[in-house]
This record gives sequence, C-alpha cells and structure tokens, in this order.
Amino acid sequence: MSLDNEKILFTMPIALRWRDLDAFNHVNNSNFLTYLEEARIRWFDSLGEEWVTDKIAPLLAAVQINYRQPIPYPAGVVVELFAERVGNTSVTLGHRIMSEDGAILYADGHVVMVWIDRASGRPTPLPEPVRRASQG
Repeated sequence: MSLDNEKILFTMPIALRWRDLDAFNHVNNSNFLTYLEEARIRWFDSLGEEWVTDKIAPLLAAVQINYRQPIPYPAGVVVELFAERVGNTSVTLGHRIMSEDGAILYADGHVVMVWIDRASGRPTPLPEPVRRASQG
C-alpha cells in the first residue's frame, strides 16, 4: 500500500478491543484518532532522543482523516506514518490505517504537529531528533 516516493517512518500493529466498537458493530471513528495518536507517540519515543522537555512540547495543530472503510471486529490493523512536510517549527505526518496484510485501506490522511515553547505558547524550532528522523 506504500507509495514508492514515501519513506515509512514507523509501523505499528494494533489489536482491536471489543470496547472499540460502536452500535454498528465496527470500530468507532473516534478510535481511529486514538490509534494514530498512539502510533505518533511511540514513533517519537522510538527516536531515543528528547522530543518533549520541560521547555518544549508538540501540539496537534491540524488533523485530516479520510475514512475509507469501516474496520470490522475481530481484526488486526497496522498504522503507518510517513513525513509529508518538515517545516521550521512543525512536521506534517501522513498516516494510513490498513489491514494487517495491507490489502484494505481503512483510513488515510495527515496531522500537523507544531512544537511550542511551554512558557510562551509560541512556536519553537522543531527538535533535531524529529527533524533528522522525518527527513530520513
């Protein structure tokens, strides 16, 4: 499912939970965002260097998600993250939620993460570990 010009930054399998389902017996749309958040945090943590400190922190500035198909239960899914754009204070991370075998695309889109100075609330330069990892 990956496009040739994309470098996958992180892949995370997710086992669905019964409580993820809604009244229509498939994964509730709000859980898609939770899966994406978990993948982002685990990717940041996997960098092995500081991406959040007492002085700086990332904020979710924008989310764009295309719901392509409902996720049935039971199922396993995989979240893929890739960099779409690396700016001075932000990174735009593309994402996909797919079936384990990659045959079914459940959702795709992107998020914009902006790093801010915690004291002022103003944007601050993107941490070098995030910049390096995003540029591959």
